[in-house]
Amino acid sequence: MTGANSHKPGSQREQHVSLLRGRLLLSNEMLEDGVLAWSDEKILYAGVPEGLPEQIRREAVSMPEPERGLIVPGFIDIHVHGGNGEDFMDASPEVLDKITSFHSTQGTTAMLATSMTAPKERLDSVLAEVARYRSGEMPYAQLEGVHLEGPFFSPKWPGAQNPEHIILPDVSWLEAWEKQYPGLIRQVTLAPEREGALEVISWLREQRITAALGHTDATYEEVERAVEAGLHHAVHTFNAMTPLHHRLPGAAGAVLSDPRISAEVIADGIHVHPAVISILAQLKQHSDQLVLITDAMSAAGLDDGEYKIGDLPVIVKHGEARLKDGGALAGSTLTMIRGFRYLVQEVGLSLNAASRAASLTPARLLGIDHRTGSLAQGKQADIVLLNAELDIEGVWVKGRRVGESY
Repeated sequence: MTGANSHKPGSQREQHVSLLRGRLLLSNEMLEDGVLAWSDEKILYAGVPEGLPEQIRREAVSMPEPERGLIVPGFIDIHVHGGNGEDFMDASPEVLDKITSFHSTQGTTAMLATSMTAPKERLDSVLAEVARYRSGEMPYAQLEGVHLEGPFFSPKWPGAQNPEHIILPDVSWLEAWEKQYPGLIRQVTLAPEREGALEVISWLREQRITAALGHTDATYEEVERAVEAGLHHAVHTFNAMTPLHHRLPGAAGAVLSDPRISAEVIADGIHVHPAVISILAQLKQHSDQLVLITDAMSAAGLDDGEYKIGDLPVIVKHGEARLKDGGALAGSTLTMIRGFRYLVQEVGLSLNAASRAASLTPARLLGIDHRTGSLAQGKQADIVLLNAELDIEGVWVKGRRVGESY
């Protein structure tokens, strides 16, 4: 089952109504028989067939027969380093096209270009290239901005980040970048216990940029002080942070217990055990604070072999990415559709809960939920069509179909 529009990226779009009919996942309910109608970039109708306005019905090119296809909002990945053999740290128009085109075929309709700990001049280059790319058409998954993962980390928890480039939090760097590229930086991950971190967190709150903890040696108490300063998010929860102990809750304990902190999770069966994801989900999903991410690196979409993340060599074996030196997990080869399936099929989340973690909650975190993240009249036509096995049948970004086979 496909909609009437089957546009290739960059092609001229006709002005007509496209429809999908099947199981329709809205923000708060599942319609077993629903209709989604859109024209150009905007959704015109999302609801039961009987409520479809006659004018839209007349203008529609086709009305597919009811099937078991599942229509969900496009996925939003706020923590992704690359894919299709490319890394955001090597940003150029060609690199950004390759990364966003690959992830769009996997259901991602919006994303943050995520950086690595690196010298300032290299981060300058990434920001400049992403800003330039965003000024153009962006025919695939939309780059909503940049997630700076580092360089303000704890040297005790570098993970797959190069410890040579870790520095103390420096608000002057962020002030200069924000002045040069207003609104481009959307999330900054840092170790909240480091000298200068609370000043940076307070500044981020004033700028409405997400302040996130990660790669941190913080105690429970240090995280709580950071939350008071404005921190409200945690990257790849349980990974690269002080773990939960029943007498020393650590950073992980603060994330679990504090309702003010939203929590990312890499749902690949490697980074976090499904039982632990279930615990996290039970604590966070009721308040829409669970966020599915991929943390994907350049090997996503490719075979096992040798790659790099940032400037560090990586070995990928059986889809598991680890640093060549030391063996630390080095991001993932996950895609959003695989993570979505894992949440449903392995963790046991409902389709609605998994969809909110993959779409609506990250949209709210970015402040773009007024235009995307759910299927509703007036929002962007960012759509993923799945079959009964939760495999992708089609993806539309702003009403335009991406790719021809999935």
